[in-house]
Amino acid sequence: MWQKTKHGLYRQFNFKDFNSALDFINQLGIIANKFNHYPRFENEWNVVQVWLITHEEKNNISQIDEDIAKAIDLIVENKKQDLNIKADITIKDHNINKEVKLFADGGSRGNPGPSASGFVILKNDSEEVIVDKGVYLGITTNNQAEYTALKLGLEECYKLQCQTVHVFMDSLLVINQMKGIYKIKNRDLWPIHNAILGLVNKFNHVYFQHVPREFNKLADAAVNRALDENINH
Repeated sequence: MWQKTKHGLYRQFNFKDFNSALDFINQLGIIANKFNHYPRFENEWNVVQVWLITHEEKNNISQIDEDIAKAIDLIVENKKQDLNIKADITIKDHNINKEVKLFADGGSRGNPGPSASGFVILKNDSEEVIVDKGVYLGITTNNQAEYTALKLGLEECYKLQCQTVHVFMDSLLVINQMKGIYKIKNRDLWPIHNAILGLVNKFNHVYFQHVPREFNKLADAAVNRALDENINH
């Protein structure tokens, strides 16, 4: 059985001989390549030790480690037909959110005033909503709420292990500042802008596109939902 240790998810596998252990290691490599996530392992004759950990998550055990552990267990059970079916399903489920659309919006009733950020993440191919979230921020400005929405949305995309994110916002200011077209004159926005740039570097691709407000209704609804729930109580 897999054990959670300070070095990651761990299991030792014992095989009848070296060739069986080597075959397991080769299968392990195939699984690792499909997930694009590589375990640490050690081999001594018929014994293979495996550790699974996610360095991007501050050396913690993540969902991808759990998924790879399940796929490895299928190898050990030596049910090749079952492995092909179940491992493909596992990998498909894991890759399902690799490319997504992120709609983000922020609003302030007063500017500055009670503010909230909202974001919605959709599958890129089917438009199915994965995450729909509004967050109340307290008293702040509209621009800060807009930037916070983008930051929170990208953080959620990173948790989902997305690789490509298409960002859509109706704030022309934020979009053009993220593209480097507009300079950031408000120094209060510098820290969050820099934090977002750091997040962007964690993905393979992040694309920014401005859209009219009528095409950002889902994120706008999340903003107003968060405001109504907190201001009216």
